Amino acid sequence: MAVVHTGARVRSPLRSTFLRRSSVALLLVLVTACGSAAKRPPVGSLDPDKFLWERGTQALNQKKWFTAREFFRQLVDSYPQSTYRADAKLGIGDSYLGENTLEANVLAINEYREFLSYYPTHERANYAQYKLGMAHFYQMHGPERDQTETKEAIVELTTMIARYPTSKLVPEAKVHLREARDRLSDSEFRVGFFYYRTRKWYPGAVDRFLAILKEDPEYTNRDGVYYYLAQSLLKVQRPAEALPYLERLIAEFQVSEYLPDAEKQVASIKAELVKK
Repeated sequence: MAVVHTGARVRSPLRSTFLRRSSVALLLVLVTACGSAAKRPPVGSLDPDKFLWERGTQALNQKKWFTAREFFRQLVDSYPQSTYRADAKLGIGDSYLGENTLEANVLAINEYREFLSYYPTHERANYAQYKLGMAHFYQMHGPERDQTETKEAIVELTTMIARYPTSKLVPEAKVHLREARDRLSDSEFRVGFFYYRTRKWYPGAVDRFLAILKEDPEYTNRDGVYYYLAQSLLKVQRPAEALPYLERLIAEFQVSEYLPDAEKQVASIKAELVKK
């Protein structure tokens, strides 16, 4: 059979694939180059550091974490004498914290620690200390898991409140500190309750519940501690010691799932003690 030549050039599939991939790669290079150029101060700018600060702040407010970080990092690295440098350092930490991933939070912690080391008397040192605490706070686990980050959050937030008592951030810090303390006490309560309900090791439960009241007397859920501490003491035949904790439960809590039973037990214990 004769072969008909049409004059059209036939492109092989392999060549077409190669050209497509090359075009995509070239486009990515161009886009990256343009993006990097757009993040540099305009040539001849009188205030290049201010340009970087404003663009970084704008990106941060728009939650464009990576873009903001590029602006701030360039400012920190290229303009060591800039009046915006300290704030840019905080901006880098905030960009990591905004991502709220395990890796990003670790990097945020590093940025805030470095800020406090470089600028210990800066007017925004209170902010850095607060954010340092929050970087640990965001990594806290549930009460049934490891509480290392909870303990770190408590340390850093406590430091913030003690070191900067007049800061406007103190009320927020106190709220989050209470949450962190509650999380740690919830964890301890679970252990005490396990000793009481599952292991039936009442002396161990007593020790754990007493430790909670000593370490965290303002624990939000201490009504449960009062109740199960009293129950543990009753189990080991120490009703006179159990009575004050039931009375504290009744005095301190107007609403509690433990109130009805506590009121009955108080009356019963007092009646028994009178007989003796």
